[in-house]
Amino acid sequence: MKKFISSLLFVFAVGTASVAAQNTTMPQQEKIEVSDAELNEFAEVFQKMRMMNQQVQQEMMAVVQEEELELQRFNEIHQAKMDPKKEVETTDAEDKKYKAVVAEFEVIQPEFQKKMQQVIEESDLSMERYQQMAMALRSDAELQQRLQNILKS
Repeated sequence: MKKFISSLLFVFAVGTASVAAQNTTMPQQEKIEVSDAELNEFAEVFQKMRMMNQQVQQEMMAVVQEEELELQRFNEIHQAKMDPKKEVETTDAEDKKYKAVVAEFEVIQPEFQKKMQQVIEESDLSMERYQQMAMALRSDAELQQRLQNILKS
């Protein structure tokens, strides 16, 4: 379940990056220059988001538990709903609980995205620059290493 929720959070984070990108069309990512100051700022934002991820993960797990649905069972149902090739038999009660959890997640997600955007906006990085750096980090091993070194210190 933790893996599932982590993947949901990844989707939320990617969704936030997508929201940030809605106003800007970026060309194919090329290697970009990132100053140490910018990378330090990015690392600070990243750490704040990591903490927010942990909080929202706990909140999401609590929602599942409040509906008296086992985390593993919720995960099975959700995977089947997301993948048309997977099938799972559910009771009416499970369907009702699952729908209630998903409805609550749909409330949590925009709040989480808004908080993530706020963290970026409160930093010295523009939303566009943050996104450029996030995209560059996906493929630039040197930049990844520099970030890891900052996060370790």
